Amino acid sequence: MSELGPVLAGCRILVTAQRRADELGSALTRRGASVVVAPALGVVPHVDEAALLEATRKIIADPVDVVVVTTGIGFRGWLDTAEAAGLADELVSALDDIRLVARGPKARGALQAAGLRADWVAESETSAEIADFLLAEGVAHQRIAVQRHGAGDDGLHDRLTGGGASVLELEVYRWGPPPDPELLSTTTRELADGGFDAVLFTSAPGAAAWLTELRRLDRIDDARELAATGHLLVATVGPVTAEPLQVAGFDVVVPERWRMGALVRQVIMDLGGRAGIETPGGTLHVRAVAATLDHRELALSPSGLAVLHRLARAPGEVVSREDLLRELPGDSCDPHAAEVAVGRLRDALGASGVIRTVVKRGYALNPVAR
Repeated sequence: MSELGPVLAGCRILVTAQRRADELGSALTRRGASVVVAPALGVVPHVDEAALLEATRKIIADPVDVVVVTTGIGFRGWLDTAEAAGLADELVSALDDIRLVARGPKARGALQAAGLRADWVAESETSAEIADFLLAEGVAHQRIAVQRHGAGDDGLHDRLTGGGASVLELEVYRWGPPPDPELLSTTTRELADGGFDAVLFTSAPGAAAWLTELRRLDRIDDARELAATGHLLVATVGPVTAEPLQVAGFDVVVPERWRMGALVRQVIMDLGGRAGIETPGGTLHVRAVAATLDHRELALSPSGLAVLHRLARAPGEVVSREDLLRELPGDSCDPHAAEVAVGRLRDALGASGVIRTVVKRGYALNPVAR
């Protein structure tokens, strides 16, 4: 690390996923971000383990023509269940001789991790693309096993059976209610109040559930406004996940490569790459609930952060004590409170000249050209 602080210092990021949330959160935390994980949905694993093992034994004993892998977590869960029953080696060996179709890069990655290769990948990550592909080739009299994703029926079963295939369904997990509904509600309110710099999504059902909570709280307009004005980054792992958010009117950032690592890099480029305000003391970034000077987080009181937010709206513009007073937490009417807040802010900045006093008029952030 250079003499500057980590690039995401001061950023507060909400992760709405349960799956791989630790991995995603750790990658962002290493760059200096403060991460809150509040899943919008839970994962109910091994919905009917006995039925899954029965289907697994059928595939080992009499291999199907095609196996469709719809999710990485589902495929890994299937292998875990087989491993616990002592069937993992036999299952992988059988799959090695079966045509494997993956619904997107995450499903393909799970296959590769097991030493298997996808014969075809639906890059759009949709079951509709898989159905179109298989039906175009013809599925009459074929036996096709489909590892279902957590959202349940997506029409793939009906389309394949309508084309003449016999479909064996593998249900590994199902989406369930959020593990902590109160946390989901609290973080959703905080986000709508401007308390996060970014919110991240890794599944379309999770995005849809989060939108449902926003609507329940009657805060969707507030969140949309934050995203539209650049105060909130809304980012997803891929275009399928982005769709419900875009339909709801959100500006959504999607990485070019639909992977978790690419999502992290996109957040780093977007939040970390935003131009700060050049001041005599260094580059100032004012985040949702924190501020940094040359990527080093400042120790600010709520009053100091409120003052800095107001001054940073228009660097160089003089803001009166009365205007600053209206920004402060609480309901003080004493102009001296604004002076005290500015004084403490100057102490926290630890650099002369960042804030300029204009006699009898007020204060201004002091930008410089570099």
